[in-house]
Amino acid sequence: MFHPIRHFITITKHRNEVIRLCIKAGIGLQGLFHDLSKYSPTEFIPGAKYYTGKESPNNGERRETGYSLAWMHHKGRNKHHFEFWYDYDMKTKKIVPMDMPDRYIKEMFCDRVAASKTYNKKSYTQEAPLLYLTKSTAHEKMTETTYKKLLFLLKKLAKDGEKETLRFMRHCKELPTE
Repeated sequence: MFHPIRHFITITKHRNEVIRLCIKAGIGLQGLFHDLSKYSPTEFIPGAKYYTGKESPNNGERRETGYSLAWMHHKGRNKHHFEFWYDYDMKTKKIVPMDMPDRYIKEMFCDRVAASKTYNKKSYTQEAPLLYLTKSTAHEKMTETTYKKLLFLLKKLAKDGEKETLRFMRHCKELPTE
């Protein structure tokens, strides 16, 4: 089934929530540019084709084709995804994760909170983004520093709430790892 209007509404709702969170976190300009690639034909058409409203359309594309071109396009253009931050290590001759700059970790936090709100709807809790991270395999795919900084913010959200966490982010020059 092809759902361009529903997909448009979902990604726009998500993007608007990220913008709101980024403004409160002190990275408003970044928020304005967040996920614009989702409106490109490469990402939007598969998004509308595999839209369910319950999970990322990229999963539907993966089930059908074995991979998601939309996701590969997206992660290669959006620095708030840890998958963007992979490079060739001259010493090991392997592709490895690099530390993310704090400004993109902050945007990644906002993105994860907004995604959790978008997909969980009324069952969203401030612990949901933390639980999603800790149940995933993301830890083994990020640098330890990047993971610890994101984990710190998500734990702060779970403990202190959104308002306090965003206030902290707005005034924080360098994110802590503990």
